[in-house]
Amino acid sequence: MNHARIAGTGSYLPERILTNEELESMVETSDAWIRERTGIRERHIAAEEELTSDLALQASQRALDAAGLKASDLDLILVATTTPDQIFPSTACILQAKLGIGGCPAFDIQAVCSGFVYALATADRFMRNGGPRHVLVVGAETLSRITDYTDRSNCILWGDGAGAVVLSRSTDPGIISTHLHADGQHRSLLEVPGGISQPGDNPDLDFIRMEGRAVFRVAVNTLDQIVDETLEHNGIDKSELDWLVPHQANIRIIQATAKKLNMSMDDVVVTVDRHGNTSAASVPLALDTAVRDGRIKRGDLILTEAFGGGFTWGSALIRM
Repeated sequence: MNHARIAGTGSYLPERILTNEELESMVETSDAWIRERTGIRERHIAAEEELTSDLALQASQRALDAAGLKASDLDLILVATTTPDQIFPSTACILQAKLGIGGCPAFDIQAVCSGFVYALATADRFMRNGGPRHVLVVGAETLSRITDYTDRSNCILWGDGAGAVVLSRSTDPGIISTHLHADGQHRSLLEVPGGISQPGDNPDLDFIRMEGRAVFRVAVNTLDQIVDETLEHNGIDKSELDWLVPHQANIRIIQATAKKLNMSMDDVVVTVDRHGNTSAASVPLALDTAVRDGRIKRGDLILTEAFGGGFTWGSALIRM
């Protein structure tokens, strides 16, 4: 049977860092307040000329190098993003051109913060059916472009960045299982209200709007459920997990999931303090961080999960 296995990881963060102290001069907030409620100390912000595809390109090249492959080896490109370069073509097609290749299918997936897990699941289905040999899966965001820096309730959260994995066909299970869900009834709790087909021209609708407390409650409950679903589906005990690589939204949500798994925070990859919430980029950014610093090794069993606007949520059980 064909399986998808992670052959290489890569990530990229823009050079500019926006600290909590800088935000104190922009809105009524404080470093202590931000760290206490979110765990965030700083986040990276794309330069004016940097596009989402540029961030994706850097992460992709590093993942290809780690896998020992060339761009021309790729059979499929998937980009998870909420902040595409333009309405069309897809950021995946733009990335494909920047990689200097053509011919293989390339398309975007929009599931906000769950986007990378959705893309990983999509790639896994393609590969299980005996199609591609090598697939590039990217999560990339320039959330600073849709952040209202006068909104003290949520401008503190968002950051820019990109993470990528190269999946290669294997006889050994790598992506063991994926689990995806959505519930559009909660769309108004976390959204960018504006859109191309929306009537009117109100620039205030082009920014992220979030009901933080309500989102927190739903996120904790749904992530609890998907943890149980993933473990039960695979017939494993939570003690068998080596690492939790969660979506980096809020340290309190991460801690709640770790408590559900009876996992020490030493076994949880946390980058939210340095990256902020990078939406679809957060899981692959965290994964690459832990792979490159030597914490995550070949053979480790990893649970990754994410929750985002839509609402969408998903998980993946991965053997590295």
